[in-house]
Amino acid sequence: KVAIKGIERELICPACKELFTHPLILPCQHNVCHKCVKEILFAFEDSFADGGSESSNQSSPRIRISASSMDRIDRINRSGIKRNSLTPRSTLFPCPSCQRDIDLGERGINGLFRNFTLETIVERYRQAARAAVAIMCDFCKPPPQESTKSCMDCSASYCNECFKIHHPWGTVKAQHEYVGPTTNFRPKILMCPEHEMERVNMYCEICRRPVCHLCKLGGGHANHRVTTMSTAYKTLKEKLSKDIEYLISKESQVKAHITQLDLLLKETECNSERAKQEASQSFEKLYHVLEEKKSAALRAIETSKNIRLEKLQTQVEEYQGLLENNGLVGYAQEVLKETDPSCFVQTAKQLHVRIQKATESLKSFRPAAETTFEDFVVDTAKQEDILGDLSFHSNGLEIPEINEEQSRMYNKALISWECPGKTDSADIYVLEYHKLNKEEESVTWQKTEVCGKSKVLSDLDDDSSYAFRVRGYKGSICSPWSREVIMRTPPAPVFSFLFDDKCGYNSEHLQLNPRRTSVESRAGFPLLLGSERLQVGCYTTLDYIIGDTGIAKGKHFWAFNVEAYSYLVKVGVVPSNKIQKLFHNTHDVTSPRYEQDSGHDSGSEDAFFDSSQPCTLVTLGMKKFFIPATPAAPKDPGSRILPLPSCLGICLDCDRGRVGFYDAGCMKCLYECEVDCSGSMYPAFALMGGAAVHLEEAVTAKNREYHGDI
Repeated sequence: KVAIKGIERELICPACKELFTHPLILPCQHNVCHKCVKEILFAFEDSFADGGSESSNQSSPRIRISASSMDRIDRINRSGIKRNSLTPRSTLFPCPSCQRDIDLGERGINGLFRNFTLETIVERYRQAARAAVAIMCDFCKPPPQESTKSCMDCSASYCNECFKIHHPWGTVKAQHEYVGPTTNFRPKILMCPEHEMERVNMYCEICRRPVCHLCKLGGGHANHRVTTMSTAYKTLKEKLSKDIEYLISKESQVKAHITQLDLLLKETECNSERAKQEASQSFEKLYHVLEEKKSAALRAIETSKNIRLEKLQTQVEEYQGLLENNGLVGYAQEVLKETDPSCFVQTAKQLHVRIQKATESLKSFRPAAETTFEDFVVDTAKQEDILGDLSFHSNGLEIPEINEEQSRMYNKALISWECPGKTDSADIYVLEYHKLNKEEESVTWQKTEVCGKSKVLSDLDDDSSYAFRVRGYKGSICSPWSREVIMRTPPAPVFSFLFDDKCGYNSEHLQLNPRRTSVESRAGFPLLLGSERLQVGCYTTLDYIIGDTGIAKGKHFWAFNVEAYSYLVKVGVVPSNKIQKLFHNTHDVTSPRYEQDSGHDSGSEDAFFDSSQPCTLVTLGMKKFFIPATPAAPKDPGSRILPLPSCLGICLDCDRGRVGFYDAGCMKCLYECEVDCSGSMYPAFALMGGAAVHLEEAVTAKNREYHGDI
C-alpha cells in the first residue's frame, strides 16, 4: 500500500501549482485543471487581440503562467498562425507540462475528457491531509449535521435522517448507489464529449483516448485502429502493473541513484561557486584595465589642461604689459625720459625689437593654446559592441549555418538556418542583419530573437544588399556567430498577379492549376493533330497567356520558375493596346528561316521580325536563357546564350520606359531594354511544346501568414 502523502508531487497542477480541481486530459496525455485550461486559453486569445502577453499575464490572480509559456504564446502570435473566416477554427493550447503547442481541435475544451481517476486520488489525498474533517449534510436545516453517506447518483451528502427522507423505501431513489462521505462525485458512465448522448465503449490506439461508436463510424477516428474498452483496460492494466513491479524490484538501484544525485547536487553547488569566483575574477581584471585606462586618460587631460592654462596666462600677462603705464609700455615710457643719447641708444635698441613684436602680435591676435579637447575624446563604440557580445561560450553548442538554398528574398526576406549536428541544440537563436553601405564607417546590426530556425523580415529596403548572421543560446551559454551571408533584395516592390484564364486563354493547349499560379502547355494529341495539317517549313505557333492585373505607373518586380524540361518559353510584357494583336498574331516564330542554321537569319529579317512583335519578350528553353539579337548585343550567337536561372525575375520601370530580366536568386540583371509604356502593361508568357511556368509565391503564403491584402 502506497502512502497517500508520498505522491503529492503527482497531484499538483503544472499551471496553478495547486492540487488538481476537475482535471482534464490533454491530447498530449498531461493533466491540467479545468479552470486553468480556460484561463490559459483566455490569455492566449488576448495575446492575439492585444498583440502581446504582458497584460494578459495579470488577468487572473490564481493562475501562474510561466515565462516560457508566455514566450510560446508570443511566438505563436508572431508566427502568423491566425484565424479568419475562411479557415476552420482550431484551438491551440500551450501545454504547461511538455512546453508544446497542442491542437484541441474545433471543439476546443469541450472535446477533452475529465480525469475521474486522478480526481478520486486527489480527493483521497485531501481527506488524509485534513485528518477526516467532517463533511456536512447538504439538506439539513441550520445548523447542518455531519453527513454519514454520499449519494453518487444525486451528487450530494446526507445525514442518516435526511438520507431516509430523500431515499424512501420502495422508490427508485432507494436503489441509488451510496458511499462514505465525500466531495468527489463521478458519473457511473463515462460519456463521449463529442457525442454527449453516447457512452464510450472503445479505445483509440492512435489518439490514446476513449471513443464511442459514432466516433469510429463517421467521426475523427474513422480510419484509426481501435480496441474494445475491456481489452484496452486489461492490456493497459497489465502493462502498468508489470512496470510498477519492475520499479519496485529495482528499489535498491533507485536509492543508489538518489545517493548519486545527492552527491551531484553538492558537486553542482561547489562547481557553481567556483564558476562564480572565476567569472568575478575575469570581470575584476576588466575593471582593473578600465580603471588604469581611465586614470591614464584623466592624467593626460589634466596635464594638457595645465600646459594650456600656463600658455594662456603668459599671453594674458604679455598683453597686460601693453597697457599704458604698465609692463612693457610703462618701461618704454620710462626709457623715453633718458636724455643721454649714448645711454638711450644702448637700451632702446633691444626695447624697440620687443615693441615691434608686441605690435605684430596685436595686429594678428591668436590664442596661445586651443580651448577644445577634441583630441581626448575616447571612442568606445567597438569596445561596447565587444562587451555587448560578452557571454559564456561553449564548444559543445553547435554553430548554426544559414541555409542559402532555403533562404530567399522576395516581397519579404525568409532567412533559414540549421545546425550541423542534432545534439545539444539551442533553446533560442539571435538573428542579426545590417544593410551594406560603403559610405558608413561603423556597422550597426539589427537584432531579433527567434524560437525556431527561420525568420521572416519585412523592414528591408528594395535594391539593397544585406548581411545576415545567427548564433544560438542555451540558457546563458551562446555559440559563436555563423558565417555571414550576403543577400540582395529585389530591385523594386513585388507585383502580385495571377494568370488570366479568360483573356485569350487557350484551354486546349494550356492547363492552369486551380490557384492560377502555374501554367503548363499540353504537348499532346490536339497539338499533334494540328501539326499534321501543316506543311514543311512551318511547325506550330506559340500559345500566349497574360497576367490578370496591369501596371500603369511606377517600378515593379515579379519572379517565376520555368521547369527544366521546358522546350520553349517566352516571357516579358505586353501593352494593353496590343493584347488583341498578341493573341491573333499569325507570325510563324518557329519557321526554319529563323533557325540559326537555316541560312535565312539575315540582319534585315531579324530587324523586320523584332519590329513586328506586339510585345517585349525574351526566349527561354532547354535550360538556356537567350539574349535577344540587338545592335548592342554580341554578334557571336554563343555569347548570347546563358544558363537558365532556377528563378527568373522581371523588373518593369514604367517611368523610365525600361524592362529588365534578372536572375532572381542573386538579383543580377541579365538583360535590359527599352519598352513603350504608353498604356497599361501586363506580364506576358508564351509556351510551346512541353513547358511549364510557376509564379513565385509570396513569402507570407509559404509561412502560413494571413493578411487581408493577399
